[in-house]
Order: sequence, then C-alpha cells, then structure tokens
Amino acid sequence: MTTWHEATFGRRPHAVDPAVERPRLKLGFIALNDCAPLVMARAAGFFAAEGLDVTLSRESSWAAIRDKVALGLLDGAQMLAGMPIASTLGVGAAPHAMVTAVSLGLNGNAITVSKALYERMVELDPQAAAARPCSAQALRKVIEADREAGLAPLTFGMVHPTSAHNYQLRYWLAAAGIDPDRDVRLVVVPPARMVANLEAGRLAGYCVGEPWNQMAVRAGLGRALITGYEIWNNAPEKVLGVTREWAEAYPRTHRALVRAIVRTAAWLDSQENREFAADTIAAPRYVDAPAEVVRRTLCGRFCYQPGAAPRPAPYFNVFHRHAATFAWRSHAMWFIAQMLRWGQIGEAIDIAATADHVYRPDIYRAAVEPLGVACPGADHKTEGVHDGPWSLAAVDGRSIAMAADRFLDGAIFDPSNVMAYLAPDRARLGPALYRRLETVNAMLDAPVVGARGGTVTC
Repeated sequence: MTTWHEATFGRRPHAVDPAVERPRLKLGFIALNDCAPLVMARAAGFFAAEGLDVTLSRESSWAAIRDKVALGLLDGAQMLAGMPIASTLGVGAAPHAMVTAVSLGLNGNAITVSKALYERMVELDPQAAAARPCSAQALRKVIEADREAGLAPLTFGMVHPTSAHNYQLRYWLAAAGIDPDRDVRLVVVPPARMVANLEAGRLAGYCVGEPWNQMAVRAGLGRALITGYEIWNNAPEKVLGVTREWAEAYPRTHRALVRAIVRTAAWLDSQENREFAADTIAAPRYVDAPAEVVRRTLCGRFCYQPGAAPRPAPYFNVFHRHAATFAWRSHAMWFIAQMLRWGQIGEAIDIAATADHVYRPDIYRAAVEPLGVACPGADHKTEGVHDGPWSLAAVDGRSIAMAADRFLDGAIFDPSNVMAYLAPDRARLGPALYRRLETVNAMLDAPVVGARGGTVTC
C-alpha cells in the first residue's frame, strides 16, 4: 500500500532532526479557515513527526499576533503576508525585524456588502451589479449619489492596514475609479466581528477571509460580490512569521516547522482530507463556526447570495499545489509597492533588498530538501501574465505546474522593474519621493520567471 507521504513526496526516507533546539513551541492563529495548515499540522501529527510539541493559541486580532510574536510571548504565528514586512519597516507599530520562510496558502478572501447596499447597487446599475466578476462600478454610482445628497461616506471593514484584505479592497475600488482614501471610509475590524458589525449597520461591507463572508450570506445579511481570487488569481495570503532573532537562534527548529507545514499543506490538497480538516477547524477552540459553512469554501465551493446554490470555486484555498508554500520575494515586493502606493511608507527604501531580508526562500529550500520537494529555482516571478496553466523549472530540473495569476484590471507586476508598476501612482506618491525611489531602486539583478516568452506554458 502506498502511504500518503510516498504518494506526495516519493519513497525518499526522511528522519526527524534530533538536534532541534526548541521542541516545545507556542504558535498563534486567527479564527479563519486558512488556519488549517497550523491546526492540522498538530491534529494530524505533522508537527510531532518533525519532533515538535506545538501548542496553538487563538488570538483576537492581527495586531495581537504581531505584538505577541515581537515580545516573545509566541514563538511564531499565522501572519498576514505583508505583516513581517510591515513589522520590519515599522509600518503601524515600532519596528521589529521579522522573517517568513513559508507561505500558508494562496487566496481565501472575498468582499461582501450589506443587503441594503446591494439593492442600491442593483437599482443604479443592474448590469454592473450582476456581472461576474463584479466590478465596483455600481458601487461608484451609489457613492456619487450619496455625495450629491450630502451624505457621509460609506464605511467598509478590513482586518489590518497591511493585510491583503485592505490591498484587495483598495485595488477593487480603485479599478472602478473610487478613491479608497477619499470616497469611502476604511476601518479595522477583527475577522470574527465583521458579520455582527454588518448586521448592526456599522459597516456597509467588508473584505475578510472565510468563513465570515459565507456566514453573512447564510444569515441573509449580505451579498458576496467578488472573491479575492477574482481580484488577483492565486494571490499570497498568509505566512508563518517569526522574529529574525528567533530564526537565527533556532535554525533547526525553524526548518522543522517549515517541513511540517509543507507536509500538512500537501495533505490538505486531498479532498477527503479537506472534509476532515473542515470538521476539525470548525470546533469552538479554532474557528468556532458551523462545520457546513467552513466545509463549503475549504472544499472548493462559494455562495454569492442568500438562497442560491454554491458555485464551484476550486482555487478558493490553495495550500500546496502551484508552489503555494514557497516564499516568493516578488510577493514581498508587491506588498511593499502597495504600502508605498497607499502612503504607508513615506521614505525611499530599497524594495528588493527589504524583500530579501524578510522573505527567506533560502531557508525554505534547505528545510524541504530532505522531503524531495520540487523548489523553484528563482526567488522572483512576474504576476499578471498568465490566464491559465503554465510551468516553471525547479532547482533539480523538474517542472512545477503553476496556475493563473491575472489581476482584475489586467495589470502586470514585474519585479525586475517595480518603478514602472508604481509610475501610474507618481502623483499620489509625490514627485520628490518617486525620484528618490527611482534612485534607490535600479533594475532587479536577479532571475525572474513568468515573464511573457520566458517560461514554458502548458
């Protein structure tokens, strides 16, 4: 009989590292479906298989996650993909150097609006409101009508200023000509409090991870307009974050953690295992939501409106396939570009060098080498070029199957020329800052995969 590990990684033997420096660990997480890699690494025995005794601590907010890791109250945690960068740069809090060596998955978010707001969108622009993917054009007409009537801007929730949720919501709004800083009001709300705030009328909508979009739809309180996947196909979402001091003090432990998460992510690629995982993470000590709601998106289905049948959403959560666990430095560069675009960074920094310090694919490659995992040979890839399957070369010459990476507006993010990506926002950045950034950020001197004509497409 072929075991799960043999089927996924082949028959290459793997021994537990006996020199793990810190076998007892405490890791933080937030009540979201994409905490599954951490919860199932413990529940299915992958932490134990790497010689790790892990306690999981459910935290109330992303700020609490960041602060507890910085203070050493947690060894590491599920983090927003932009959080280790923001913490290192001191965006929103005192600077504290952090690193990540492994992604916890791709996609997982959606934008939901209240029933009342959706009805207004349909009234003012029924065609735009019914389109799939749904743009913010109908919302723009609501905003314009409110402005003419002298009403206050609509309030939307997001989970943290440096979250993918904030940047995806802003991206979606801006693509329709809505200024996220002028035309609406954005506020931070913990994920599990989104539905209650929508019901109370304190929010007109929000961008959040699951199950909190499906919970609003299930209760008849809201309409899901667009998924994060529809805004950016296979976007980075969560990572395992640790402080730089911790990573340097416990390198073997860090690599063992990465291995356990990669093995769990591969295990989660099985539909049968996802069913089991949904039942596990739905428990009160983890996500604390109905198992059938957790199961829906975790198993590849998504419901946009109350009473409707769920639609297939096979890419709603991607945990392992398509190099989903790899810590792409180009993803870090995209997040830094968003921080610059939206005024969270006001100084000229070396974008590539900052990404190199925080995102550590070198640690990832060393960690998974005993597993025989196919690792990308490059640390950077172009985003927005592919609308279907493509492939890239692994370090050992194997081919890694990749998937679509399109943006909603057709934009392309080329990490070898990030200033060209920021050029449309020159006025927002200010000419002086833009010139300083141009001086600091020359063309990237590193291999980039995924550019047009630069890879083999399937």
